Amino acid sequence: MACFIVFEGGDGSGKSTQVRSLMRRLRRRGVDVLRTREPGGTRLGQALRTLLKSGEPMTPISELMLFEAARAQLVQQVIKPFLADGGVVIADRFISSTMAYQGYGRGLDPELIERLNREATGGLEPDLTVLLDLPVETALARKSNGSADNCDSAPVDFHRKIRRGYSVLAAADPEGWLILDGQLPPEELGREIWTKVQTLLYSLYSL
Repeated sequence: MACFIVFEGGDGSGKSTQVRSLMRRLRRRGVDVLRTREPGGTRLGQALRTLLKSGEPMTPISELMLFEAARAQLVQQVIKPFLADGGVVIADRFISSTMAYQGYGRGLDPELIERLNREATGGLEPDLTVLLDLPVETALARKSNGSADNCDSAPVDFHRKIRRGYSVLAAADPEGWLILDGQLPPEELGREIWTKVQTLLYSLYSL
């Protein structure tokens, strides 16, 4: 049976590190696992990622549509086929990122975002969403040495809105979210995530 796990959080929260850690644990136990990231994962998605990360000025609605286009291609071309074969997909961002960034951050209509998310995913939802929560100032300091896109260069208040948005989304579905303090040591975070994932996968695999 397939399983879909998503990592969420602001830029600099440590998602990529924990995605890699979880993948290593699963692969050591013989689990067929695939990592995806948004935007990206397909030729179209990667082209859109390059555009979105270029710093090219764009309206919030244009930004939203590009993210949704990349997601629709990724879900249909990569994620759903892998899940259909019984694999575990670990995604670095999914629909909650759009609600947090374009909804809470940019101020776009949440109902519009929900509708576009449903269309782009065909109703696909994660079995588990892991939120790495981190103070905005800490996250931005971690990102300060990297290249800046339209989100990175936004005012601090934009990032505070995103963090609040994630908190609201997680609170609305406590069974489906695991909220962790992103300031904890990576090894401790990895252990907590693994404990939760083991419980989730217990009925699917002999780990």
